Amino acid sequence: MNAPYPPPPPAGGRDRTTLWGVLGIVLGLICCGVLGIVFGYLSVRDAKRYGQSPVLGYLAIAFGVINIIGSLILRASGNYPFWNND
Repeated sequence: MNAPYPPPPPAGGRDRTTLWGVLGIVLGLICCGVLGIVFGYLSVRDAKRYGQSPVLGYLAIAFGVINIIGSLILRASGNYPFWNND
């Protein structure tokens, strides 16, 4: 009986999947939806490259989109807290 082959070693280079994912989530939730989407994309790309889970990247993209949609709704309704309508 042959044993299954071991998984291939990860590709060379620096794995920043978690770094991009966490940065994307934090920025997507707090301030910059666009940066959340960008860092989420980088996390998904690295996850596929290194054979890891892309969940952090997908969460970062989702939070970035939610941030952008929420900001648009607040601006359209006139309740955006950083705009002075004096």
